[in-house]
Amino acid sequence: MKKIILEIEGMTCSACSSGLEKYIKKQEGIESVSVNLVMASASICYDETILTVEKIEEFIKRAGFKSLGEFKEIRIEKENRTEKIMFFLFSAFAVLLLYIAMGHMIHLPSLSIIDIEKNPIGYTITLCILTSLFLLYGFDIIKNGYKNLIHKTPNMDTLVMIGVLSSFLYSIYSMIHILKGNVEEVHNLYFEASAMVLYFMKLGKYLDKRSKDKTKEAISKLVKITPDVAIIKENGKEKQVTLDVVHKGDILIGKPGEKIAVDGEIVYGKTHVDESFLTGESKPLNKKIGDKVIAGSMNYDGYIEYKAEKIGKESTISEVVKLVLEASNTKVPIAKTADTISSFFVFFVFLLAIGTFFAYLFLGYSFETSLITFVTILVVACPCSLGLATPLAQVIAEGICVNHGILVKNGFVLENARKVDTIVFDKTGTLTFGKLKIAKIIRYIDISEEELIQKVGSLESKGTHPIAKAFTEAMEERKIEKLEVENFQNIEGMGIVGTIQGEEFIVGNAKMIRTYKIQNTHKEEERMVGEEEHSIVYVVQNKQIIALIGLNDIVREEAKDVLKQLNKRNIHTLMLTGDNKQTALKIAKEIGIKEVIADVLPMEKTTVIKELKRKNRFVLMCGDGINDSPALVCADIGVSVKEGTDIAMDSADVIFTKTNLYGIIKLLDISKKTIHKIKQNLFWAFFYNLLMLPIAMGMLRHFGISIHPMLASIAMICSSLTVILNTFTLKRSI
Repeated sequence: MKKIILEIEGMTCSACSSGLEKYIKKQEGIESVSVNLVMASASICYDETILTVEKIEEFIKRAGFKSLGEFKEIRIEKENRTEKIMFFLFSAFAVLLLYIAMGHMIHLPSLSIIDIEKNPIGYTITLCILTSLFLLYGFDIIKNGYKNLIHKTPNMDTLVMIGVLSSFLYSIYSMIHILKGNVEEVHNLYFEASAMVLYFMKLGKYLDKRSKDKTKEAISKLVKITPDVAIIKENGKEKQVTLDVVHKGDILIGKPGEKIAVDGEIVYGKTHVDESFLTGESKPLNKKIGDKVIAGSMNYDGYIEYKAEKIGKESTISEVVKLVLEASNTKVPIAKTADTISSFFVFFVFLLAIGTFFAYLFLGYSFETSLITFVTILVVACPCSLGLATPLAQVIAEGICVNHGILVKNGFVLENARKVDTIVFDKTGTLTFGKLKIAKIIRYIDISEEELIQKVGSLESKGTHPIAKAFTEAMEERKIEKLEVENFQNIEGMGIVGTIQGEEFIVGNAKMIRTYKIQNTHKEEERMVGEEEHSIVYVVQNKQIIALIGLNDIVREEAKDVLKQLNKRNIHTLMLTGDNKQTALKIAKEIGIKEVIADVLPMEKTTVIKELKRKNRFVLMCGDGINDSPALVCADIGVSVKEGTDIAMDSADVIFTKTNLYGIIKLLDISKKTIHKIKQNLFWAFFYNLLMLPIAMGMLRHFGISIHPMLASIAMICSSLTVILNTFTLKRSI
């Protein structure tokens, strides 16, 4: 199966997006489809042996929409000058039209040539001309409504199209009678209703477009972070080039005060780099040869040369944008429910309008009263606000997450994080910084510390665990050269094995010693070192323990406060670590973890999480993403606390680019408040329809309460504005 995200043109409401989803899902070779109304995109998973992208785009065309190709960037279109002029021009026409059509009702002065009493023909022709102009102005709505009707995916525009044309054509019919001399028909004209409904629809779409663009700003800022050009080093000379000509392996130059152009590795020089836009680390980071740099980060004070490693779509920034886009394209269950309701609602309203029309005729009302009631029902019940209720809140929440260094890879997280009642933490690299330092060495044979570190460090240099980095850094500090290692093996969750100068070495934890059945007469030293809060590593040479090494790790400053807040929320916390129990218990007691399970392998962590889920616990697993991948996948929500450079390789549902644990609290709050806001939006959307539909149907006419189609269009816009404004308060509440 292959996945592609396409940019879609022509969607105006949730009935459009749900209709497109339904149509594409019916096609052979389509695995799944998720259409995002706000981002105007469709995420499609398909069988590439059956379908091509061209064929999928043909499906989209048949459904009444247009594919603009693969989604490459988040578009925030600049306001078109002509469009803006047209809007203000027709605003003036709208005022003029209302003045002519209704001025006489409140005894406003008017020219005799267009006076309803003195010159009904001039009055009628003027209204017809002005309304015709509005039909041209709103032709895109009429065209889209017709197109969706013939493609059997009726939407909001379809309802408006039918209502507007019905009242306009009836007014034309009345105008013909007026021109023939029956001037009494002048009171049965509804030209202004057709025109004003289209005007307010255009106003609503204008406001809607601006609100949607605002929701994309936080994400689009990431794209603009990277510079447009880079300085490349060729044959010892500097050359400024555009990013599209940079290839992997090219050597680029970074000067003080300039941004890093692409993801890469420093091969010369050292500097301080600001990566706060991604990691949230306000303090500039010291970078030297061998360290990674991220595109868009600011080079503060040093000259460096770095080798290009990730360019274009592979860059960290591109990965961030892709993750956020995919997350916003994954509909939360509540959004799917709203889409389904919206698509059925269009059919319901249409049938209700037709039923009411014939019911009025049957009850003896005039044709014009029946028609205007029909039009009013169609206009007032447009499900625009219902369509905006969930996707707008979801995209805004995604933007808030990005601003707080939280990358949500799956939209379901936003709904489910609020349900979390159990959080499982890895220790090393999660609750602690994972920057281990050698704190204690106990030798059992005649070997110097330098020689011991050389042999252990040479083995560990082939591994990726934080313990490995502790030994390689110790070698760098003491300027010890690496030895050649043969027959290297990484025993997951326990340690490593390798041969140096013909002798077999084993470096690992107590479980490794038991697994290899090595006699251990040093358990008392292990206990003593463990009580000092050291992680313990055994060094074995030719089946004999030759040393015991204690490594210190630093607990994250915020860990205690985060655990305190989680405990206040009655969320059960558990530490799950492969480290020894004494060290784990000491750290757990210090920061307030309620339960500890130590000395476990990565796959054993999965067993623990499965058992928690079996007890109907909703589990969030927080790890560093190195040895915790199986557990992260197994948990209801997997959270990885790691640097942004490894984003693409992560198996978690959520990645924290800011290197602290406050993201957990923020994620729970964002989830809770987003769903609360969506429920509020759905309430307001349904409230307006439930309130206005009976009035539009004339059920309260007996009490003197009725509504004109023009006022119905204003009510429809008020419904959408209420949802939009309510959603934007989400930013202030988090």
